[in-house]
Amino acid sequence: MTRAVFFDVDFTLIYPGPTFRGEGYQSFCARHGMTVDASRFETAVAQASAILDEARDHIYEAGLFHRYTAAIIRGMGGVGPAVQTCAEEIYDEWAANRHFELYDDVPATLQIIAKRGIRIGLISNTIWPAELHIEDLEEIGVLPYLEHLIFSGEIGLWKPNRAVFQHVLAALEAEPEHAVFVGDSPREDILGAHGAGMRAVWVRSAEFPLDDVEPNAIISELPELLPILERWHT
Repeated sequence: MTRAVFFDVDFTLIYPGPTFRGEGYQSFCARHGMTVDASRFETAVAQASAILDEARDHIYEAGLFHRYTAAIIRGMGGVGPAVQTCAEEIYDEWAANRHFELYDDVPATLQIIAKRGIRIGLISNTIWPAELHIEDLEEIGVLPYLEHLIFSGEIGLWKPNRAVFQHVLAALEAEPEHAVFVGDSPREDILGAHGAGMRAVWVRSAEFPLDDVEPNAIISELPELLPILERWHT
């Protein structure tokens, strides 16, 4: 029986607007005197994803996403000392959540899950203060459905470190076999959840392909989670 469901945030509950796509990166770079190719954005993101594996034992480290963003810029053709400054500016904007939107089907889906008596939590890898993100989640209308929120900066660990998942399981008093994690990252979300003994649902992502990772279920939109949870709830 499923007693708790935990969600990732970016690309699972919210998504970035054009500011954080190829043309947006191109505009950021232009302000720093760099000319980059927006058409190389998707390839650059895929190549830069290896940076996210750098965190030794998945210990919290604030510069990780700066290096990741800088690698994307270089992959698009950016060069020189301005790369790092531009990367920090992009991530500052990303963290502020001013350019993110909530997927339309999120509130209704969370409401149905909560009505079924399933507890809901959230785990997000971020370097920014929890208070900032809580304000954002409240503003977009999903905070009432979330019983427990964990941000990597609070506990000093990144997903997929097993201790992150164990922390939220303990907070909602759920055994791993009765819990589900939903996210778009095969490494952070699927492998992380499996490492803690939880079922994992992958939100289909073009930027983070599954490769040889095997989730328990795959969805393209959040409402597709409902029949899966119903099947696992009985």
